[in-house]
Amino acid sequence: MTEEDPNNRCQVVVFASQKGGSGKTTVSAHMAVEAERAGAGPVALIDTDPQGSMAKWWNARSSDTPAFAQISVPDLARDIKVLAKAGYRLIIIDTPPAVTSTIAEVITHADLVVVPTRPSPHDLRAVGPTVDIVQMQGKPLVFVVNSATARARITGETAVALSQHGTVAPITLHHRVDFAASMIDGRTVGEVNEASRSAEEVATLWRYFEDRLMRMRGDKLEIMGHPPRRTFEQDILTPASAGMATSDEDDEEFRIENQPGYALPGQAPSFGATPPPTADAAPPPPPSNSNWDGIDRRKSDMGPPKGQADRRRAHQPFGRRHMA
Repeated sequence: MTEEDPNNRCQVVVFASQKGGSGKTTVSAHMAVEAERAGAGPVALIDTDPQGSMAKWWNARSSDTPAFAQISVPDLARDIKVLAKAGYRLIIIDTPPAVTSTIAEVITHADLVVVPTRPSPHDLRAVGPTVDIVQMQGKPLVFVVNSATARARITGETAVALSQHGTVAPITLHHRVDFAASMIDGRTVGEVNEASRSAEEVATLWRYFEDRLMRMRGDKLEIMGHPPRRTFEQDILTPASAGMATSDEDDEEFRIENQPGYALPGQAPSFGATPPPTADAAPPPPPSNSNWDGIDRRKSDMGPPKGQADRRRAHQPFGRRHMA
């Protein structure tokens, strides 16, 4: 690292999470490629996971960028300096899905730690040990909500829960098949279809990290020459649209009140698909003013079914019998 030119200082971003399947490899690979595409390179990838998922993905790539560095954890400090002297400006490290001494060692070299987290109870329970390691070493931490379902309540609840323990990236990566499909042949969603919503989410997330890393470098001239970032008022007052459904068909697919077992106030829950109304069908009755209490009760006693005798006993006080 060169103190004379802080603008070219090599920065290290570590992707870590105890939970397997949280998306560390997918997110880190996408950020590395997007950084190269945005002109923030040269970028070097390091895979410390014994499974070698990042290495296998990189071997399937046809492009030479980002570069892949075969490095062992014990020599990590020395090799990071070698990469910095070679001109690499960004090093992205993928870690194994477990809280081990390896992760603790890698995090000591991090300028920024990113923890991808799926919006699920299992992932949230597994976040704690990773956060403890990062906080004990005093490293900046950013959560990325990954593989989320659009408009699901648990996605927002996950972001709120994570915000109690660190910064949550303002961009959510949603669950789509193209994330996994693009990784098959060593590409990313932006390289497969640059106009897709997944590619837009990835590009927006990288711009957030780029701004964060630039300010961590602390070069005042670079910050002044950088395009102004969105103000707080814009983030609050402008509805989020990246990655969200825009068509009526997608909107109906994820609308929560259309899901089985969901009940609006004053209505009983629906189980199964509701057939669309026909042209000559009578309009549905308005919902009751009273909230549905969970039991489908009749509003009034309609008597026995038509053509059948009433077999019910006359009302009598509970716990008492009529004496002959």
